[in-house]
Amino acid sequence: MYCILVTGIPASGKSTMAGFLAEAFGLPVISKDRIKELMYDTIGFRSREEKVKLGTAAMEIMYDTAEQLMKSGQPFLLENNFENASKAGLDAILDKYAYKPITVILTGDTKIIYQRFLERNSSPDRHPGHVVNDCYPGSRETGCPVRLSYESFADGIVQRGMDTFTANGPQIIVDTTDYSRVDREALVRRIREEMV
Repeated sequence: MYCILVTGIPASGKSTMAGFLAEAFGLPVISKDRIKELMYDTIGFRSREEKVKLGTAAMEIMYDTAEQLMKSGQPFLLENNFENASKAGLDAILDKYAYKPITVILTGDTKIIYQRFLERNSSPDRHPGHVVNDCYPGSRETGCPVRLSYESFADGIVQRGMDTFTANGPQIIVDTTDYSRVDREALVRRIREEMV
């Protein structure tokens, strides 16, 4: 059995791509960000430390849900900015149930994608839990929201392995510098080839 992992650098279009691929292949999507949003709205957080704990819990929920699908032999799609630190835990459950992970990595020109990252964080459509580090919801305290420098953005990508992550399976790299130019149908064909 297979699963698709959609990962990559922040603001590279992971959620949009995951939605497209889920529809193309008829798969359920398990998104760490969606889980976090539900917890932010239900539980909230009052500090960066509490926010990090919710992120860790979201990852555990995502993996547990994936494992339940694996137990019943269902294909699925995971969407997250997987990092090097994610590899061991993910590989363990994939190996346990003999799943073939097809990793789709979204990356591109970091300077252009960084500008998209800033625009996204200032958008009223962006869930506030993702851009505020303390006292969600509704805080006006110092430090909310956080503006990440380009250097920190680029260093985090390299240090955490966001654009090189792969599980024990094929890796497909997609340049989303200009998302409108991505050949999504060619990507679907490539994924189908890797399913056999």
